[in-house]
Amino acid sequence: MTEEPSTALNITDRTSPAVAVVDAQSPGNVGTIARAMKNFGFEELLLVDPPELDPDGEAYGFAGHAREDVLPGADEISFESLVENYHTVGCTAVTNEDDSSHVRFPYTTPADLADRLPSVEASTALVFGRERVGLTNEELARIDEICSIPANADYPVLNLGQAATITLYELRTLTLGDETQLPDIERVRAPEPTLERFYDQWAALLEEINHPKEKREKTMRMVRRVFGRADLTEREANTLLGLLRRATERPADE
Repeated sequence: MTEEPSTALNITDRTSPAVAVVDAQSPGNVGTIARAMKNFGFEELLLVDPPELDPDGEAYGFAGHAREDVLPGADEISFESLVENYHTVGCTAVTNEDDSSHVRFPYTTPADLADRLPSVEASTALVFGRERVGLTNEELARIDEICSIPANADYPVLNLGQAATITLYELRTLTLGDETQLPDIERVRAPEPTLERFYDQWAALLEEINHPKEKREKTMRMVRRVFGRADLTEREANTLLGLLRRATERPADE
């Protein structure tokens, strides 16, 4: 972990927000946050009054592959420098319900923040507070905007590591775009002629099982609606078509 320089921070223009953790008590939570950063493409970790991060301790043990770059590259920074040099987004579970107080209001959700932050040209920092009490009102009063995760009203408070992981997941498009481990495979609906053969086979099956004639039209309409919503691929349609053919033929039990 590098120490804060005595001169003003040299902050480069970034589209990816930094992640700042204020006064974390548990090295393990710092490691968990670093790991979440690695998962979702965030690189810059800022620590305000951090615990000791022993390379053989909890922080590095919880960090996964982030122990190789995100965690050792973390910068220790004062809260003063944080609010002076970054556009800050304070993350809190407790919000004001209306505009009678602006300490924790107005607020946005992480999902909404993902849509808005690309328009912010300044270097941005997502700020997370302490494990038990989060960010204080005094700290939040100096932060530019508030973010809160929608949760159960009876128990909205999340573990520090959980809150950071959820927030970074929602903001992953700022760092990863569409480049994740999930293959970009377009789902293509089966051609209409294939689907028509599929429906014809359904009709043949209804006839084979002696489904009441007066109900067949309604049943076929339901079948079309159900599978129409499913957007079967060609492989799915052909597989089900084969099953229907075998069912229609009613093969003898082996």
